[in-house]
Amino acid sequence: MTQRAKTEAGGREQATEPAHRGLSAAEVAERVARGEVNDVPVRSSRSTADIVRSNVFTRFNAIIGVLFVIILIVGPIQDGLFGFVIVANTGIGIIQELRAKKTLDSLAVIGESRPTVRRDGEAAEIPTSEVVLGDVIELGPGDKVIVDGEVLESDGLEIDESLLTGEADPVVKQPGEKVMSGSFVVAGGGAFTATKVGREAYAAQLAEEASRFTLVHSELRTGISQILKYVTWMMVPTAVGLILSHLFTLNMAGDEAVRRMIAGIVPMIPEGLVLLTSVAFAIGVVRLGRKKCLVQELPAIEGLARVDVVCLDKTGTLTEGGMDVSDLRPLDGTDEGHLKQVLGALGASDPRPNASLQAIIDAYPAGDGWRSTDALPFSSARKYSGATLQNPDGDSTTWLLGAPDVLLPSGDDALSEVDDLNAQGLRVLLLARAERGLHETDVADHVRPTALVVLEQRLRPDAMDTLRYFEEQGVQAKVISGDNAVSVGAVAGKLGMPGADSPVDARELPSDPDEMGKVLEDGAVFGRVTPQQKRDMVGALQKRGRIVAMTGDGVNDVLALKDADIGVSMGAGSEATKAVAQIVLLDNSFATLPSVVAEGRRVIGNITRVATLFLTKTVYSVLLAILVACCQIPYPYLPRHLTLLSTLTIGVPAFFLALAPNKERAKPHFVRRVMRYAVPSGLITGLAAFATYLLARSHYSGPDALPAETSAATLTLFLSAMWVLAIIARPYTWWRVGLVLAMGLGFLIVLVVPWLQNFFDLKLVGTTMPWAAVGIAAAAAVLLEVAWRFIGRRFPA
Repeated sequence: MTQRAKTEAGGREQATEPAHRGLSAAEVAERVARGEVNDVPVRSSRSTADIVRSNVFTRFNAIIGVLFVIILIVGPIQDGLFGFVIVANTGIGIIQELRAKKTLDSLAVIGESRPTVRRDGEAAEIPTSEVVLGDVIELGPGDKVIVDGEVLESDGLEIDESLLTGEADPVVKQPGEKVMSGSFVVAGGGAFTATKVGREAYAAQLAEEASRFTLVHSELRTGISQILKYVTWMMVPTAVGLILSHLFTLNMAGDEAVRRMIAGIVPMIPEGLVLLTSVAFAIGVVRLGRKKCLVQELPAIEGLARVDVVCLDKTGTLTEGGMDVSDLRPLDGTDEGHLKQVLGALGASDPRPNASLQAIIDAYPAGDGWRSTDALPFSSARKYSGATLQNPDGDSTTWLLGAPDVLLPSGDDALSEVDDLNAQGLRVLLLARAERGLHETDVADHVRPTALVVLEQRLRPDAMDTLRYFEEQGVQAKVISGDNAVSVGAVAGKLGMPGADSPVDARELPSDPDEMGKVLEDGAVFGRVTPQQKRDMVGALQKRGRIVAMTGDGVNDVLALKDADIGVSMGAGSEATKAVAQIVLLDNSFATLPSVVAEGRRVIGNITRVATLFLTKTVYSVLLAILVACCQIPYPYLPRHLTLLSTLTIGVPAFFLALAPNKERAKPHFVRRVMRYAVPSGLITGLAAFATYLLARSHYSGPDALPAETSAATLTLFLSAMWVLAIIARPYTWWRVGLVLAMGLGFLIVLVVPWLQNFFDLKLVGTTMPWAAVGIAAAAAVLLEVAWRFIGRRFPA
């Protein structure tokens, strides 16, 4: 019940004294002082402390930190360069996530729900966090119940508690009954007083955990964690084997043995892979934030990139929220002037009109002398609303306004006219006089039709391009609407949507999920869909292995949004839809969706690409360590060598490749897809480097032989790893070619500049062995090409 009432004389709205004035300013201040405030954090980003902690205190930072300290003890400092790289990586990760946090926090304020609270007899919208114990909170269709409370006023108030209890049917609430936070209003209005706020509220703890910004629960990050777990297991026995063989078998000095051991295990750690994943996600949030897209759960970027079916609600998604009355067609000779007065009174009877009723209110203002004595608010389950009206003469009549095919019996003459109008993409409502009481269960079965109200919907100008984008990307679009199927099909047809000429009436859908799934696969446009059916349709598609995104803005979309793999809500949508959606389009533009899909594909495609680089290094590092231990020979590299190689062949290029455009559709099985290339690439690269090392050991002799052997093996390893980079950088663009050449130039500079030669302990001796190293690398490049092409044909992703 709002604070507005109809005057007895004219039916116009005038402010009246509310039955419940709410708290006074002094009472509010007293409760704030006691801490009785709704202080549950809103859905937003992680805290600065969480971001720093998650980037600094990681498993591999701890391992590398210990190894770095050891190198600082045994020296020299250039063998500890990997430690500075980790510091730089961690700093980049923190900075990027803080940028994402700033973007998310600013967008969260824009999208935050603001409940209407009554204080000192005046209603005002305030932030959720400022609600205090005992506040009187007004409710209307689509509003979310933000705290636990007790109903004070009810005007046909129906609340859906399915997200809390699993019970699908809305519950009619009367004064004195309880309402729970996390539920939402599906019809009617009212007010309740807050009895539990903050973390004491029923759904507060659940909402706080579920709403927190997070980097987990994605196949990408789960796969990377799985890989890192296996690497950890391999590191310990490898380190033990290397240190024992160097100390006791080769009788190497302790500091030198430690350096060689550290050189063997540091490159096994794909430390930059975690960083790049976090950075790619964080930059994705910033990019989408610039387009007024609030990503409430970060993995939603990844999830939407994997989607292969998008279910669209017509109203508010394909069409704009507003409508216009284009025609009023009386039936059975009813006086048009009288009908306009009835429609005006019906509009005035609803304090929270939906888009259809608002169009009627704009077209037919309330007349003098009419008043509403009883009202039945619109419900998406019923498909009609109603009111008992008293005219200026004091006569009372009951009227219903709703879907013609729901209020009229099948075969009624008026339905053929309705079908013709629906076929033109127009929305048609039936105004009918009821012969039963407004709240009787069979009131819709005994009506006398009096007029058809024809409404024209406004198509979104960007909807056609967006639908075309999904079609080009292989994503099926399905329109699921509560409106008449023919009308929905006509609207979809105007937008050029495939399958729009064969709309399906959802009342004819089979209830069995398997049978329903088959119909859904074949159809593209569905009308007369109930809220529960929307949910069932999402489930039926998921059961067939589809990854489903659901868009919507109305309260009737909430259940489907909650169950879909990705829920997308419009910023102007109801509070309930924004609460359950992972992505909120704050500018209400359906055209933003392709940007979200593209951003997700960029992240997943590029991380999959660069993960192959990192894990190739892990594979060849493990292989070299095993071969060295088995052959009882010194490990060929120092930490500085592998730091240089990792920076030039992986670290720097991976950063650029991870942020590049990528439109490749996301595919499942991340670990398998990465390892099928990383394992053969690592084996070929590692064997080539080891072959050069063995050849160099037989070629060089004397006390300075080991540095010369290391330099030759480093050359082969660099050239082989560069070829892996060259393969991964495909398809080539000018900047990708430039990136690969720049990395090669960087290594060349190290080889020719004297002080860099000394710093990295790299100096090619003679001409025979260096050219042999190049030849072995060339052979490795040929094998890499053959292996990649064979795997691509034999084991397609």
